[in-house]
Amino acid sequence: MNETSAAVAPSGAGAIKVAVGTRKRIAAIFGGSIGNLVEWYDWYVYATFSLYFAKAFFPAADRTAQLLSTAVVFSVGFLIRPIGSWALGRFADRHGRKSALQLSIMLMCAGSLIIAITPTYETIGGFAAVLLVAARLLQGFSLGGEYGTSATYLAEVAEPGRRGFYSSFQYVTLISGQLIATVVLIVLQFFVLSREQLFDWGWRVPFFLGALAAVVGLYLRRSLSETEAFLHSKSKSPEAGGIRFLLKHPREVAIVAGMTMGGTVAFYTYSAYMQTYMVNTVGMTEEQSTIISFFTLLVFVCLQPLVGGLSDRIGRRPVLLTFGILGALGNIPLMTQISKTQDPFMLGCLILLGLVVISCYTALSAVVKAELFPAEIRSIGVGLPSAIAISIFGGTAGTVALWFKGIGHESWFYWYVSGCVLCSLLVFALMRETSQTSVIERQRLAAEAASRSSA
Repeated sequence: MNETSAAVAPSGAGAIKVAVGTRKRIAAIFGGSIGNLVEWYDWYVYATFSLYFAKAFFPAADRTAQLLSTAVVFSVGFLIRPIGSWALGRFADRHGRKSALQLSIMLMCAGSLIIAITPTYETIGGFAAVLLVAARLLQGFSLGGEYGTSATYLAEVAEPGRRGFYSSFQYVTLISGQLIATVVLIVLQFFVLSREQLFDWGWRVPFFLGALAAVVGLYLRRSLSETEAFLHSKSKSPEAGGIRFLLKHPREVAIVAGMTMGGTVAFYTYSAYMQTYMVNTVGMTEEQSTIISFFTLLVFVCLQPLVGGLSDRIGRRPVLLTFGILGALGNIPLMTQISKTQDPFMLGCLILLGLVVISCYTALSAVVKAELFPAEIRSIGVGLPSAIAISIFGGTAGTVALWFKGIGHESWFYWYVSGCVLCSLLVFALMRETSQTSVIERQRLAAEAASRSSA
């Protein structure tokens, strides 16, 4: 029920109560989403500005070695994400979603601030690289916990019947963080700083902005309400958030890992790697690839609530099956056509076609995963299997693509992506409709029944 319908409800007091509840829910969604956006901005700004700060942390003798070193440090952040998912997911299931979200954004803030203030290699030698690695470990740890906890929080605070719509804002903020990092680079490049200033000290600006934004995000998260699902859960149980308890749900763990496998490969291929692909394979200029990526991702952001809302109407499984079927069968001809397209507008349309299909996974992945687990292990259940799959398949998508290209068989990467999506399709075909078997809803109804009986 929305605020308009609440205003005409038969009972005036009841109408006010529902309206206040709706405003509170929207405020919670906003607070959780903004914090998520800040975290993803801080994560992506590293890759966006790595070209400018590489020489600040590594020896200046070899430019390629500098860039490779920054890429390796970027990968380190992916490797620690499962540990963050386990630790912060366990914390969220035992001490609350709100507390875990606050801790997560504080760690991200610390990581950005360390990068912003670390002296250069010329000043402190190899210790500069050590501090950079430490900062990225903090950020990777933070983001590992953020994914599962924010997905859980958004799914739990959403009203029944609209969980797909509200949960879709996780990917809205995820992509928005990447877009904002790109906008900051464009503004600094063309309107504020010279090329020399960016290489000298200007690359520190976006990290300072990220640390400051994280402080604002922390303030917003301090005002969040804890979810009813957590408050009614058996969070005081020693099993809450535990791996042993999680392993009592092997089917659910396998579903999360399996659906993430194809979804994350497709997502990172058409979002993060596609900009490199346009330059390295298609032959676009860096400026053209940046503009095409920006506008396709902007449309991709707008698609998320639409597809999430659609899943509330027709179910999660039909939408996921759409992604699986079109992704498995359509990816190879689509990427082949992209590689042959020289018109920038047509190229953008083809990439957008791929992103439309991927929206059928990204828009509802959070809610589907959250609906599988009881509140006692929901954060770790969503986060840990996802983080492992993302680290293995998503974080390595670009590396695998470039390796296939390096050995002269770039088209094999198209088959690799389709194969991963096919594995996810098998999961979608075998799983039950989670909107009808939602553990969130079952526990909510049980808690309401218990409250009525005690009254």
